[in-house]
Amino acid sequence: MTSETLLLIGREVRGAREAFRVHADRIADRTGIDVEIACYAEEPGRELRDRFCEVDADVTYAVPMCAAHGYDTVDAIPAALSAISGDVRYCDPVGTSPAVTDVIAARADAARAGAMAGESTAADRVDAVDRGAGDGDADVSLVLVAFGSSSKPHGRRMAEYHADRLRSRSEYAEVVPCYLLQNPAVECVRYAVTGDRIVAVPLFVSRSAATEDRIPTELELDRGGIAYAEPFGDHPRLTDAIHAEVEKQRALAVGDHRDDLGHESVDSAGDRSPTTKRAIVTDGEGTRKPPSPENPSRTQDSSRSRNDDPR
Repeated sequence: MTSETLLLIGREVRGAREAFRVHADRIADRTGIDVEIACYAEEPGRELRDRFCEVDADVTYAVPMCAAHGYDTVDAIPAALSAISGDVRYCDPVGTSPAVTDVIAARADAARAGAMAGESTAADRVDAVDRGAGDGDADVSLVLVAFGSSSKPHGRRMAEYHADRLRSRSEYAEVVPCYLLQNPAVECVRYAVTGDRIVAVPLFVSRSAATEDRIPTELELDRGGIAYAEPFGDHPRLTDAIHAEVEKQRALAVGDHRDDLGHESVDSAGDRSPTTKRAIVTDGEGTRKPPSPENPSRTQDSSRSRNDDPR
């Protein structure tokens, strides 16, 4: 029987490991797959390689627990995954899933309801919660704050994707994406929106220096007028996003094997035989080659900067 392992890979920041464990338990209950958590502080290539050498599975699904591709997910994590001996199926970052639109809407609604606690009646607060995720409000501007780098468009594509979906599904006065490292800049967004009230959602999986310090400072939250939401965290729809990525890779693995052999190979237990693939990233700018033997810590055509990666 083919053995499978799922790796949830992310930065070791406050609360991340606990949230990842919630997702891991849910996925294990749904699928029966062994789910492991791999966190790193700064250098995934150096910190995770020995850990990945110990992975003993025929097929390993690796899910980056971040909103969008950056230096780590395009270069460093695939280099570390090359230490795994079996078939590695590298998934997209969880933030790119359509299920995350629901997470953003829910986080925005919760922030609005919390802000109303100090400025409206109990009946108003109950009404706000009962409306459901994504209902929005005609005088509220929804601001989506992404990492975003002018050198690589991954964060922008992710933010604009969810903004477009929320515009068509909600009643917000407007949905405005902004970024930490490119325009429209987060520090200017307060003055650019038109709604009487503002709710801001950080497009980050976990709490970090960006969500706890930098974004609140640049939004000038201490001035009031902006309801600030939590990152994605352990929201159930984020679990759905992880599960969907794994199932997508399972389906692609079947197609790959048919392409390679012209038919589907089945072992004695009725399981599909895996094909051996290295972790390769498709990030909208073409595929990335696997790490070169001469320099296993980098991919062969890497030209990205660590400034592309949120801290």
